[in-house]
Amino acid sequence: MYPRKLKNPLEQDKSFFLFGARGTGKSTWLKSQLQDSALFFDLLNSQTYLELLSNPSRLENKIPKDFQNWIVIDEIQKIPSLLDEVHRLIENQSYKFVLTGSSARKLKTCKANMLAGRAYNYQMYPFLSSELGDRFSLKYALQYGMLPGVYADRVNEKDFLKSYLETYIRQEVIQEGLIRNLDSFARFLEAASFSQAQILNTSEVARDASVNRKTVEGYFDLLEDLLIAYRLPVFARRAKRKLINHSKFFFFDAGVFRSIRPSGPLDIEDEILGPSLETLVLQELIALNSYLGLDYEIFYWRTANGQEVDFVLYGPRGLIAIEVKKSHQIKSSELKSLQLFQDDYPEAKLYFLYSGSGIEFHGSQSNINCLPFEKFFSELEVML
Repeated sequence: MYPRKLKNPLEQDKSFFLFGARGTGKSTWLKSQLQDSALFFDLLNSQTYLELLSNPSRLENKIPKDFQNWIVIDEIQKIPSLLDEVHRLIENQSYKFVLTGSSARKLKTCKANMLAGRAYNYQMYPFLSSELGDRFSLKYALQYGMLPGVYADRVNEKDFLKSYLETYIRQEVIQEGLIRNLDSFARFLEAASFSQAQILNTSEVARDASVNRKTVEGYFDLLEDLLIAYRLPVFARRAKRKLINHSKFFFFDAGVFRSIRPSGPLDIEDEILGPSLETLVLQELIALNSYLGLDYEIFYWRTANGQEVDFVLYGPRGLIAIEVKKSHQIKSSELKSLQLFQDDYPEAKLYFLYSGSGIEFHGSQSNINCLPFEKFFSELEVML
């Protein structure tokens, strides 16, 4: 069991939600923490699911009288109405629940009872480089990502990722009745993979997938609700230049992205490597921001004439701009966007990440910190 950076919500001794995409290790982590002391109800188990779906009040009959330990309900989004019963049992019996979920869609569309402050919200993500320690390899992570299942079996990584996608489509999309046409959704996923780390053009994706635009917009919403994709908005606070207003798209894990993205003899590896690097950096930023409670909002910055900074973090701790490049040497032309950002926001901390081996300082005031990726990953927690 790898140690996780998630602040242990069990120590709060209060019911909580634990969200996260399928396969991020929620159930494994809970079982390692609670071992045999807790009651587990897995709603992926068809018998448990059907019993509680038909009559949520049966949950109370399955809990021993005067039970004092944790009650875990896995994949709570499968039965949103069960939350009313959970709410009642918290109020009347003072039970403590852990409610895991890999989708927020049903909970939102059904306007589910989110327990009105009686349960905290936490989220779990793919592994961080710091959680893997010495087992972290940048090259390996760029190829296979950071899902725990990949590191549980470092022999059949491609098969695991393929199975992960097939399972996700079958269990989360088909069984939940989230889409009607699986073929169109599969085409959409492939078309969306070409938008990884790019400004999102839904019309173009719709054309490539042979699906109408409105449907594609719904599919993108679905990916976010399933916690397997992000759309970053443009940073426009105190803007001094004309900026674009389209979001930037990412699948949530570099390995998942690469397993969706088709490749063949006509594909250039660099066209895949660049988005993979950006994805890996974003994974770390999002997870650490959440685990450490840093309260940054994450954006990107792009002017109307095409100058772009890959990531901008804005919050109580300040303003950080990060540019990601796969190059092994630092070129002055690649620093231009950070320099422009510095002109508009002189208070920002500036970082340029590259594939070289040395730390360097560039910019008009030598305040662009140029870091190799390995150095960035090892020191990110301190930098934030």
